[in-house]
Amino acid sequence: MAVPLLLRQCELQTNGIRRAPRVDAGDGRLMRALIVDDDRIATALLSRALADWQFEVSVAHDGEAGWDMAVALAPQLAVIDWMMPTLDGPDLCRRIRQDPTRAHMHLILLSSRNSREDIVEGLNAGADDYLVKPFHPAELRARLHVGMRVLALQERLADRVAELEAAVSVVKRLHGLLPICSYCKRVRTEGNDWEQLENYIAAHTDAQFSHGICPPCLAAAYETLDPAAVDKG
Repeated sequence: MAVPLLLRQCELQTNGIRRAPRVDAGDGRLMRALIVDDDRIATALLSRALADWQFEVSVAHDGEAGWDMAVALAPQLAVIDWMMPTLDGPDLCRRIRQDPTRAHMHLILLSSRNSREDIVEGLNAGADDYLVKPFHPAELRARLHVGMRVLALQERLADRVAELEAAVSVVKRLHGLLPICSYCKRVRTEGNDWEQLENYIAAHTDAQFSHGICPPCLAAAYETLDPAAVDKG
């Protein structure tokens, strides 16, 4: 098929789904997507479609270049072809999964190999999804949206874990040794300031204080008063 005709076919297929909502990575920027495929026509079609769907797109034409771009650009998801020079798709997936700083990437593996064994091999290599070529652009977009939902869930879980770790850190501080003044009962903070004990506890826990006076302190207070003033009261 001639290149202009192929491009026109893709234009017609994607025309009904081109006006997509903004794909937000969570920080106000577009979600970053990496396309790794040695077929330059295929990468042109994919990059055009993903750009139309409001992704920030980068392209690599072999596996090693794809790895370099994954390291340099830190994309949230990648669309990777199986058959490529220097490093094929499954090996690239394995390398990404073995790197803790990039293991969270959502990986979609593309291939014309459609046997059950091939699909299992691709998923076992670390791909999150497997798409058999040729495919309709709407199917690719739907699978990308699945990846976006997974990434959003991972981000929420990471935020929750950070909150729990911060809470555990506070609990550990309260269970540890607190430097406290034996006279005024102020606590020395992490910033080397001295803070009222109740203020320190209120800042590091959910505890709230209601001030009153205990019977021994009440009796001691009465002893300091003028008896005539007490009788008059």
